Amino acid sequence: MAWLTVAVFAAVYMLIATEWVHRVAAALGGAVVMLVIGATDAEHAFFSEHAGVDWNVIVLLLGMMLIVAVLKRTGIFEFIAIWAARRARGRPYRLMVLLIVATCLLSAWLDNVTTVLLIAPVTILVCRRLGLPVVPYLIAEVMACNIGGAATLIGDPPNIMIGSRADLSFNDFLIHMTPIVIVLIIVFVLMSRVMFRKAFRYDPERAASVMELNPREAIKDVRLLIVSGAVITAVMAGFVLHTTLHLEPSVVAVSGGLLLLGISRIRPADVVKDVEWETLAFFTGLFVMVGAMVQTGVIADLGEAAADATGGNLLRTAMALVFGSAVPSAIIDNIPFVASVSPIVAEVVAASGGAEQAEMLWWAFALGADLGGNATIIASSANVVVIGIAEREGHHISFWQFSRYGLIVTAVTVTVAAAYVWLRYFALT
Repeated sequence: MAWLTVAVFAAVYMLIATEWVHRVAAALGGAVVMLVIGATDAEHAFFSEHAGVDWNVIVLLLGMMLIVAVLKRTGIFEFIAIWAARRARGRPYRLMVLLIVATCLLSAWLDNVTTVLLIAPVTILVCRRLGLPVVPYLIAEVMACNIGGAATLIGDPPNIMIGSRADLSFNDFLIHMTPIVIVLIIVFVLMSRVMFRKAFRYDPERAASVMELNPREAIKDVRLLIVSGAVITAVMAGFVLHTTLHLEPSVVAVSGGLLLLGISRIRPADVVKDVEWETLAFFTGLFVMVGAMVQTGVIADLGEAAADATGGNLLRTAMALVFGSAVPSAIIDNIPFVASVSPIVAEVVAASGGAEQAEMLWWAFALGADLGGNATIIASSANVVVIGIAEREGHHISFWQFSRYGLIVTAVTVTVAAAYVWLRYFALT
């Protein structure tokens, strides 16, 4: 059954990669096949916390999509787009750097999905204003989001899982993860200058016309903007304090979305039609397929094989976790991967005799899982959301178009992260 499950997943992956079938149809079709062949069942597929649909992620997405659907009617995205274009003085590379840094900072304090839901519409608008190709900017943006999200406990869902499993605090992540994220963002900014150089087409006339625009004139509904700002502030506070409040981020997000929908005076039907339903359906199918591989033991076997191969050597184990976590995270969504493999990492740490140095294995694991999310369009939740937003706006991003940049970025950033683990926890101790 394990081999059959892998075969079905590989077939669906091939369909998504080659785009012979639409990614949503492929994912949902693969989920149905997993259920029919008995690789999983309804109980595990729809109700298991670790081997089925992660409803917290689905509901979190839905809540934030409702907020964004209402927010865009205020004109705030046009305001930010004009402000950003003016700030960059119409220079394409300067604009990309500005968006990369802004995305990185946001993703460190919000989850990745929320960040891209808020900033992707701005990116599309500002690129249209300046006559720039949208796709390279969206790809750079979501990769910066995946890197920046690694900096804090709340920045990326895998970090939340790791923090919970290893009893690591918010400050622990700031001390151990933030320094390397700063280095990685600098590296990524330099890489972007080369990778996306064809997108930096400066148009003096468009730049001049943008400089003449007044951002304040873009605001269409001041009352709705104030109300939306208050709700978003409350939602952000809920994200930061969710452990203290004992509320899941999904509950915070959907509560904010429904509250804003209720007080916005906008017809619910007009808001609901802007929700990325295709993205939610794709996630559902993907979760069921990955859950089937968890259920049949495929993912756990991969994790155990990686742990056994190190022979108890801490340095080899750390390197195996950095690179060994990045590879599976590039193929499947890193949320279910971390959920299934983190117990194995906990056993490896415990087997090291509880040594203080063994704690660094968690940082190696987190770096590999987070950075592996840049490799392919289905490797992280943020990637899938951006692809959906781009497609809705008429900008198609193919699997290979994303991966030809993502694989390079992943290889470079994971290698730099491995060097950081070696230098900080071995060479300098």
